Amino acid sequence: MLADARADAYGEHSPCFARAGPSTMSIVLERLARHRWLTLFVAARLAAMAIALLLLAVHLVTKHDALLALLTLGYGVGTIAAVVRWPRLQREPAWWALDCAAALAFVLVGDEWRSPFYLLALTALILPATTLPFGRALGFGLLFTAAYFAVAVATGVDWSTLDSTARLESFSTHLMVPLLVTASLAYAADLLGRLRAERARAERLALEAERRRIGWELHDSAKQRVHAAHLILSAMGANGPVRHALDELETAVADMERSLHDLRSPLPAADLAHALRVRAAELARTGSAEVTVTGQAPQLAPFVSVHAYRVAAEALTNAVRHAAARRVAVHVEHGDAGLVLSVADDGRGLPRDMEPGNGMRSMHSRARALDAELVFRSDHSGRGTVVTLAVPHAPVQEDQP
Repeated sequence: MLADARADAYGEHSPCFARAGPSTMSIVLERLARHRWLTLFVAARLAAMAIALLLLAVHLVTKHDALLALLTLGYGVGTIAAVVRWPRLQREPAWWALDCAAALAFVLVGDEWRSPFYLLALTALILPATTLPFGRALGFGLLFTAAYFAVAVATGVDWSTLDSTARLESFSTHLMVPLLVTASLAYAADLLGRLRAERARAERLALEAERRRIGWELHDSAKQRVHAAHLILSAMGANGPVRHALDELETAVADMERSLHDLRSPLPAADLAHALRVRAAELARTGSAEVTVTGQAPQLAPFVSVHAYRVAAEALTNAVRHAAARRVAVHVEHGDAGLVLSVADDGRGLPRDMEPGNGMRSMHSRARALDAELVFRSDHSGRGTVVTLAVPHAPVQEDQP
């Protein structure tokens, strides 16, 4: 029975690889959303840089236009490369302030408030406007407008020429555009955040509804039939093959009770590491194995956290109940490459002649739903098993303002 249970748990040769199939629409949308504002920043800065260089080429701005052109090229390419190389800069206020100061310095050096570098300065608003909450983003936009007004005064605004309606409208537009850009981008980012939160809530409700449906079917149909078969066999006696069949039915009922308990329990929190620590504490109370959980991950989207948790929970259960492991180590890691989750035990290891079972198929299905890679391996001595789930582009649940 133990060999059969072990085969049902894993069910493939060692090492085993489960490569994900086509990505789901949800994962594709999350991938696009992951780099949306960075793409906008890069495209806008390249366009503004090109316009500034073109204006410097066709119009004399200062006596050092050639040097300004080189500085503009270096500044544009350098800032783009820095943000792409170190994505955390997208959320660094110190970087925003430095970028805005440098861009406004170009306007100041141009010695004219209607500067070729005005559009370049506006691109410095993209990252803070799409990262900060709406109100704070507007505040940042106001500070930028005030700084631009100070630069305009420093370059020597000819107030007498502003008596002209056209000049006054041009100056007013230059002051208002930063606020309009900030407000528009902040509103769009806020709206997209709310849409993502609503989609995550809908996914969670769908998962809970499906769990309830499966739980009802197991309890009202399959479990009742297993009980009926058990009663019939019990009436026939408890010798030989009948006793073996009764043992199998009792094992099936125990497995079904565990599945029903999992289905009726609340979905794990978006904090994956915390949910796994809770599960490890539950298993530790049985006294059969020492389970440790290390590492941390941000608040993941429910779709990711639920499937990743179930894969890890299945691996934990297999290690403790079927592999006779004494120690199990779970590690959670999240970075630019995505989520990596591993479960390593010191149990019996993976036999080479296994056939896929329900447990293994379930883990494969969850990996495919995440567009993830699922790997099983044992060492050469046949001792111990390591289960690794790698989820590229694991979407993070963003905080709402």
